[in-house]
Amino acid sequence: MATKEFEVPNWSQIYAMLLSQAVKIRRSGFKPDVIVGVTRGGWVPARVLSDLLGIHALAIIRVEFYLVVAETQNAPVLTQGVSADVKEKKVLLVDDVADTGKSLRLAVEHLKQHGASEVRVATVYRKPLSVVTPDYWEKETLGWVVFPWDAKEIIRKILEKHGDENTVNVETAKLVKAGLPKQLVEESLKEIFEERKC
Repeated sequence: MATKEFEVPNWSQIYAMLLSQAVKIRRSGFKPDVIVGVTRGGWVPARVLSDLLGIHALAIIRVEFYLVVAETQNAPVLTQGVSADVKEKKVLLVDDVADTGKSLRLAVEHLKQHGASEVRVATVYRKPLSVVTPDYWEKETLGWVVFPWDAKEIIRKILEKHGDENTVNVETAKLVKAGLPKQLVEESLKEIFEERKC
């Protein structure tokens, strides 16, 4: 597998991957009672899978781990417990990517502590070094995945990580080369610089 610094799937590609994933979940025979999205990255895929699988019970759990691009805290922190009763229920836990897997492991433990009878994990992407292998995933990558719902956040984190203009320009050029629209990058940078002036 070729290493990519950034991978930038578009909305259509993500939806196609989630359609494929819904088929896999159905074929596996797993019928969750509730879908729990790991916020913030897993919220959109969780909502789409809720629609595709016809499961209206949708909840959230929040785990925070990343500080800036590719830099984490020592350990993930659960900042919001599951927002629904999962006792004796089958749970599909959804996130956008299984990166280190530590956030997913913490979320699974939390759900089991709250009485879930079974927890299966679904992610759009998985990284080979993740400590959790999702039950359902669509694509493996070594790159940093930039989703449509977190593009501006990633640009902001690049600015936080690399203060000098030259490095920021190099990094954002890589984003554009990977598929993020140039206009989106330019507008995001402009807005972030305006926010900093206030």
